[in-house]
Amino acid sequence: MEETYLPSVIKQFEYYKNLGDRTIEQLSIDELKKEYAEDSNSIAIVVKHLAGNMQSRWTNFLTEDGEKAWRKRDEEFIDDFNSKEQLILTWNNGWNCLLSEIKELKNNNLNTIIYIRNQGHSVTEAINRQMMHYAYHVGQIVFIGKLTKGSDWQSLSIPKGESKQFNISKFKQEKSRKHFTDDV
Repeated sequence: MEETYLPSVIKQFEYYKNLGDRTIEQLSIDELKKEYAEDSNSIAIVVKHLAGNMQSRWTNFLTEDGEKAWRKRDEEFIDDFNSKEQLILTWNNGWNCLLSEIKELKNNNLNTIIYIRNQGHSVTEAINRQMMHYAYHVGQIVFIGKLTKGSDWQSLSIPKGESKQFNISKFKQEKSRKHFTDDV
């Protein structure tokens, strides 16, 4: 498993980034900033929070606590984006930090203990923790995007009513061993 774990998690992180990218693409800056209820988070706020978390957790991942003294987490929940380009730059900076650091990891790092707020995690546990955190928030981004676009939403997976046709096309292919995101 060790030999497949890191390539698999890299592909999984890239998949979640792709879902966010494809959602953000469909929305204007006003739609990205829309909050549906008092004290709810817009996509813009979720993006800012994710990017802040990624910068904190993945900067010097193996050598420093994942909660950096310079992080201002509470400010991540204040939307101060002036443009969609600024939002995308923030989004990409977070993901680039994560992906550049994780791509440097080796199998022999997986049992190394790292800390998040002084709580020890193996590298594997820390990766899993962060992946689930990011999947949770990317799911929010996609849901809000879909809610915002309504019938204009461009599906990111198998559209409603098309499962049967999708499965027919998949079962026409030869069995193969690959990551499910290879065809995305």
